[in-house]
This record gives sequence, C-alpha cells and structure tokens, in this order.
Amino acid sequence: MDVLSKAVISGARPEEISATPLPDQYLAAHLRSEDVGVFDGVADKDVRRSLRLGSVPMPELAPDETLVAVMASAINYNTVWSATFEPLPTFEFLARHGRQGGLAARHDLPHHVVGSDGVGVVVRTGAAVSRWNVGDHVVISCVQVDDHEPATHADGMLGAGQRIWGYETNFGGLATYAVVKASQLLPKPGHLTWEEAASTMLTAATSYRMLISDKGARIKIGDIVLIWGAAGGLGAFAVQLVKQAGGIPVGVVSSDDKAEALRALGCDVILNRTELGVGTATTPEETIEQGKRLGRAIRDAVGEDPHVVFDYVGRSTFGLSVFVVRRGGTIVTCGSTTGFHHLYDNRYLWMNSKRIIGSHAANLQEQFECGRLFGLGKIVPVLSTVYPLSEVGEAARLVQTNQHIGKVGVLCLAPEEGMGVTEPEFREELGASALNPLRKV
Repeated sequence: MDVLSKAVISGARPEEISATPLPDQYLAAHLRSEDVGVFDGVADKDVRRSLRLGSVPMPELAPDETLVAVMASAINYNTVWSATFEPLPTFEFLARHGRQGGLAARHDLPHHVVGSDGVGVVVRTGAAVSRWNVGDHVVISCVQVDDHEPATHADGMLGAGQRIWGYETNFGGLATYAVVKASQLLPKPGHLTWEEAASTMLTAATSYRMLISDKGARIKIGDIVLIWGAAGGLGAFAVQLVKQAGGIPVGVVSSDDKAEALRALGCDVILNRTELGVGTATTPEETIEQGKRLGRAIRDAVGEDPHVVFDYVGRSTFGLSVFVVRRGGTIVTCGSTTGFHHLYDNRYLWMNSKRIIGSHAANLQEQFECGRLFGLGKIVPVLSTVYPLSEVGEAARLVQTNQHIGKVGVLCLAPEEGMGVTEPEFREELGASALNPLRKV
C-alpha cells in the first residue's frame, strides 16, 4: 500500500494528506483492449476472464477535477456490459471521448478502469475546484457533464456531453483512486459506513428520477407501481421510494429468497414470476396470455391495474409492461438487462393513451435530493454482500448471473467493513439492522 493510502486510512488531517506525495501507480479493476474479441463464439461470457486487477498509471488531474481515495465501491450492471464488451466495447467510448483533444485524450488508453459507484476521501483538487476540499468525505455520482453546454443547465442528462463515469469514461471507481469532476461529488451521509454509502448513488438516484422526479413518472399518494426485478439494486430502492411517496409497490421477483428480501423491505405485494409463468413469452400471443395472468394477479392483490410500471429488465418484460399498465398509465424504463430490443403490441399503447418514458441516471439536483433522503434515514442501503477488491471478478460474476440480491459492495482501500461512520449517535438511533435489511436475508 502506498504512503498516501496509509495516511487516508489512518485518518490523517487534510494538511497531512495534501503534503503526502501521490503514487505513480494505483491498483484498479480494469479491462485491456487486447482482450476485445475474447468472447467471440463463446456462450458464457464469464466476466472473470476479462476483468483484470493490477496496477495502472496515475493520470493527470484537470482543473475541474478531484482525486478521490476510494474506500469502497459497488458492482453495477454496466460493469458486466463493459467486461463482456457488449453491446459495444467501451474502448470505442474512450476513443470518441479522447478525440476531443486536450485532457480528454487521457481517457483513450489500452486499459479501462471501470466502476460507476464510489465513496471516499478527497486527496487532491484541481485549480478550478472551489466547493470541495482535501479531506472531505464524499459520495461519487456516476454522471459527468459538460457544464459549458447549454442543455446541461436545463437538465444534466440532456447534454450531448453527458457521460457515465467508469463506463463511458476512464478512471472509474473499482480502484484505490478515482479521477472525478467536482460536479460529481455529494456529501457522504455520516451515519453510513463506507461500503453502505458506496452502494447507493447510481441505482438509488436512477430510481428516484424514474419515479419521483418531474422528468419521470412523478408518482403520487396511492399510486400502484409494478416493479420488475424488485429485489435487485434498482428495484429495491424503487420499493422504498414508492413506500415513502405513499404509493403501493407490487414487486415481481423470481425466487423465494428474493421474495424474502422484499418482505424485509416492507413491499406491500410480492409476485413470483416463476410461479405465475410470466416473462418467458416469445410470441405476441404468449405475451397477451401472460399479460392477462399477470393482470389478474395484480387485481386480485390490490383491486386495480397499476398506474406505473417500473421496467429496467427490458426485452423479456416490456411487452407485459405495456399490456398490464392501466389506461392512461405510464411505463418508465431504463437499461435492459435481458436485451435492448423491446417488442410490444402498440394497440395497447395508443388506443389506451398509455405512455412510455425513457430515463437515464439522474441529474445532480436529483442526486442531491436522493442523497438527502439517505441522510435523513428515509431510505436505506440495500447492500447484501461485500467483496474485497481482490475478488472483484467474483463480485461482478454474481451480478452477471443474477445470483445477487440488492447491491453487491466492494471494499477498495477500506481494510474491513464497518468503517467510515462519523455520526454514530444517529446510526444508533436508526438501528443498524434497519440500515441493512438485506444483510440478514
């Protein structure tokens, strides 16, 4: 471990951190351009083959950037996409970014440090950074924007220069250090541990924009919300947000252990899609038949069709989502873990005045409001298991094979779980078990 890392872990004062030299290299989970094509013709694209752990050079810092010593990170599905080089090798994103020239050229490298979640300690700030200081404890947002672009000031997610850090940029969070724009930083809730805080922002803020924001479904008291993949990272936060907003979450899962996780989160209605026989349709006729089954199950449970369907699963569920949502209802979608090409019967959309909203990540204000909910203890982390950085391949494989519940954390510089709490009284008031409802499932 380098000297700066040791200083951060020991709780050194900001002036000590500033005086300690940066290492020339750092440990990072990364992909290599030479491995693109390794899965050609392979049925099981096992991410443990492509996700490497090793030393990479420390990059130069831009004036509007900060260098964060990463205490913990988490696995998101975009790391699985990156490590399988699908739907495109991320080196194409890095090359496109690098063609802008200047300091953007740093990103176009033969290695790609991945990871789009992170929490840690600021150890350096660029000359143009004014709101953050060395020593600050921060949560890192996954969204990088071009703040010189007019659209960014209306909604950061609409700017053409918006990129997902650690996926469309280099120097991501599954590492001991990360380079991030100052506009990616948010204050870390003091009552959460490093690993708890690291598991929150990407998925929770994405769910917040999809459900709560005026850019998404904007749910209200009493709304029935069907949540596909409700025990996953996005879904488990969606359940909490619907409950906090006064809605009725109807969670869909695929197994009994995932149903148990939803009960721990207080989900009102839990449907097992395996028992219902839905989500497997391959023809329009099967989709309609399965949609009728799913609709009956929802009406049996709550007496009505859902106002909103929360769908990040994609191809295997989207036709059902369009079918079951009520007249005038909304399907809000992001990602597509089962495939990007969605098929649905448009008659059920246009003739019933339903609408589809595409949603991607969250702008900084939405992320701040979501982070505030964590700070108040209104929503809690959904961390289920934690791996050390040395086993990052196994952590990513767990997500790739959908064997996980909630979020999978990764300890980077933090030597053990349970560190990083600066507000122990509030943590005790909330109760440690309440903060970790999925750790005991």
